[in-house]
Amino acid sequence: MSTTPVIEVERLNLTYGDFHAVKDLSFQVRRGELYALLGTNGAGKTSTLEVVEGHRRPTSGSVRVFGHGPDDRRVVRPRMGVMLQESGFSPDLTVRESVRLVGRLTRRTDDVDRVLDLVDLTGRAGRRVSQLSGGEKRRLDFATAVYGTPELIFLDEPTTGLDIQSRDAVWATVDRMRENGATIVLTTHYLEEAQQRADRIGLMHQGSLHREGTVSELTRALPAAIRFAVPASAPTLPLQAVADSAGKVLVETFALQKDLHVLLGWAQEHAVELRDLQAGPTRLDDVFRALNS
Repeated sequence: MSTTPVIEVERLNLTYGDFHAVKDLSFQVRRGELYALLGTNGAGKTSTLEVVEGHRRPTSGSVRVFGHGPDDRRVVRPRMGVMLQESGFSPDLTVRESVRLVGRLTRRTDDVDRVLDLVDLTGRAGRRVSQLSGGEKRRLDFATAVYGTPELIFLDEPTTGLDIQSRDAVWATVDRMRENGATIVLTTHYLEEAQQRADRIGLMHQGSLHREGTVSELTRALPAAIRFAVPASAPTLPLQAVADSAGKVLVETFALQKDLHVLLGWAQEHAVELRDLQAGPTRLDDVFRALNS
């Protein structure tokens, strides 16, 4: 993976009247990586991506895509595919006509039949957009984003409304495009998708970038959790813990394996049953929740 940035955002600010939607935001997306930009509702993700995609002008700051301003559409747009949350296709156009139209507007070339087959819409090629199901419209959105195999692809909630088989097909296509060098920018509310697939993650909250790094780097910032229940007659626990009146216990630790070994040894020595024992490392959703704490 090249370290040359495909996207460079420096001190980006975006205001709507008195509302400061994006505040001094800086980040880079490297060539060939999958970068997930995540955040709470109203965090400024969509506004940020609208600027990077060239749909909106920043109030201040600098944004470069392939070394050019995103409003330099003749240079940037043919190299970029965009899957919006809602595409706004004309309901009277057919599926085939919609894909072909996007190709013309973006000045990318491809075989329409190949792309429709890629997203399993060959059988719907002559059907009007208004006649498609929600999942089929989402697959059409994806088809227009990957038409012409662009170098940079924005995927905004790409699997919303898709069944498991369609989700798997979308990610299989993304994986193949990444193998060929494509750069992906992802926003999603399915945090497990970001945790499984992102090379790096930027977490936005209230217009600012609060944390950035790999999944491992982000999750190491919070303790892992051990949860269990013990009878009231149990001896003093060997670890610092928080217990409620029902005997449910929470141990937070940055040394999960060591402390779990200590706990299990204590339980065996004192013949204590650790009911409903659960232990696991910090997950991305824990980091996400911590943004509001």
